Amino acid sequence: MTVTDKTAGTPAAREIGEAEGKAARTIPPTAALRLAGGMAACVLVALLAGCLATAPNAAGVSAMELDPGRKGAVSGVGLEGHDIVAMADQMMRDILAQPRFAPGRDGKRPRIALDGANFVNDSAQPLDRQLIVDRLRVSLNRAAQARIQFVSTQTALVERERQAKRSGATDAGTLGLARARLGADYSLSGRIGSLDSRSATTGMVQRYMQISFELVEVETGELVWSNIYAFQRAAADDVVYR
Repeated sequence: MTVTDKTAGTPAAREIGEAEGKAARTIPPTAALRLAGGMAACVLVALLAGCLATAPNAAGVSAMELDPGRKGAVSGVGLEGHDIVAMADQMMRDILAQPRFAPGRDGKRPRIALDGANFVNDSAQPLDRQLIVDRLRVSLNRAAQARIQFVSTQTALVERERQAKRSGATDAGTLGLARARLGADYSLSGRIGSLDSRSATTGMVQRYMQISFELVEVETGELVWSNIYAFQRAAADDVVYR
């Protein structure tokens, strides 16, 4: 190995024996090893810097605005946002198509209670059940204001306000006092279930998911309506649901 203008003056080069009149000088073995090691380290640092600068995610990914009704950039085999939107819309349309919820001549509107406590998640996926209940309640309330009444499940709040009005702590409001709270005619409940399978050979994950809905007349217990939203998906790389 020889010393050039670039390596001259380094600690390794100073160990080289002086030989006047020569453009290149012979390097002792120990100095050559140190010099080669230093050059290799510099090359490695340069390569790493180049890789980091050209990595696909080096600068991060900016947030994207997505349509809640469509599959997003990150999706797996479980229940997702676009499923909840499609499911609530499908159930809302099916409920309103029932003859018993058609506008009556007497002006009376059937009353429905929707409570997240009546929705059970028995699936393998962690899920906020209230997302389904809220979406369905809002969809029904907006589409059937003149046909259906919805009874709030916030009984503690309603009872506290009723007691405050009757005790004189507050006035009667603009609507006056009612003899009793509204009673529900129907209660909507649901259950979420899933069946999972995984291939040990290919790593593929498959999930069948089923969400069932039931509308029960609370006075007699009659099941007046039911429907199912179901799907089956498979993927090699699943995502984590939280």
